[in-house]
Amino acid sequence: MGFLNGRVTFTRYRVGGDSPLPFSDELLEIVSKQAIGKGGLAAADGISVGWSGGDHVLDVSFDLGKNVVNDALHLAMRTDTDKVPGTLLKAYTQIELAAISANNPSGRPTKAQRQEAKEAALARAEADAADGRFRRMSHFPVLWDGQQGILYAGTASSTARERLVSLFRETFDRTLEPISAGTLAGSESEADGLGAATLSLFGGEQSELAAVAWSENAPNVMDQLGNEFLVWLWHTIQNVSDTIPLSDNSDVAVMMAKTLTLDCPLGETGRDSLTDDSPTRLPEAFRALQSGKLPRKAGLIVVRHGAQYELTLQAESMAVSGASFPKPEEQGLSAEDVKSARVDSLRHLAETIDLLYDAYLRRRNGSSWSKEVSRIKKWLSAA
Repeated sequence: MGFLNGRVTFTRYRVGGDSPLPFSDELLEIVSKQAIGKGGLAAADGISVGWSGGDHVLDVSFDLGKNVVNDALHLAMRTDTDKVPGTLLKAYTQIELAAISANNPSGRPTKAQRQEAKEAALARAEADAADGRFRRMSHFPVLWDGQQGILYAGTASSTARERLVSLFRETFDRTLEPISAGTLAGSESEADGLGAATLSLFGGEQSELAAVAWSENAPNVMDQLGNEFLVWLWHTIQNVSDTIPLSDNSDVAVMMAKTLTLDCPLGETGRDSLTDDSPTRLPEAFRALQSGKLPRKAGLIVVRHGAQYELTLQAESMAVSGASFPKPEEQGLSAEDVKSARVDSLRHLAETIDLLYDAYLRRRNGSSWSKEVSRIKKWLSAA
């Protein structure tokens, strides 16, 4: 059931408005009215969107015992796509056209007959589709953390996330603000009086920012700080220490592992996707970094408070994919306690990522950042 077992993928949002706690039957009644097939959103492209219960793609039941875990509301968003296969529509059109033009002296259909055949074929296909035979259903988990006002969306699809924002607003009359490298940098600076992070890459001129290919259409121009964060993390692990002190007086041990994706900021020399137990140790990874390519996605193993997580982190969006959690079911807990422990692990992982990113921001906004930039540049210029 979504976030409550297996590996987890998520993008986070801040939920607008007051705390929803305690989640109530009245709230679930609101959800039920926007369930797939009852309310939800119908799109002109033949795609319907609505809530489902989260157990499986056909689950449309909601109750507090199933859907509320540890002050978090666990649901799924389902999309139904009704689309007649193009090959079938073409076949119907040819059949209708042959019947309509059979008695033509020329043996060829007229323009009007072609249009008539298309309309007849479409009507026949829509009649076939009425029973749902062409329907494709998909769903992904959604978890609303009522304690922290955070929504976790278990999808990597930008289109699905856009539909989620609309459905959430329609259902709860609340806004969703994406949590990304840029928004985290802004909120951390405002909260701690660190000052706004300058928009540059390792001390370069601000004009360099415009040359970063993926920044042109980014929702937040500061999201590319996530790329710089991964470079800083790479350098710190390899040259300083793999254990980083955090602002809450805890430490996190970090290893970059399994996967690494680097991209050319100019959009000219392509992308390098590397897979290895320790990809940052590969000579080709360092050569790509030296050539000016920036990390956009990295596999990480992080350990904090004795809990170990493996995940892949997307630099700009701070989205997580394939995260593995400690296994509470191996501790002899009840089924309900296992679910509660999973939600706690999700919160703990998100907090750990934010604190690790905050450690970078504090260094970046500190008085010694220029010296750190010099060390990183010297490391990058090494033969």
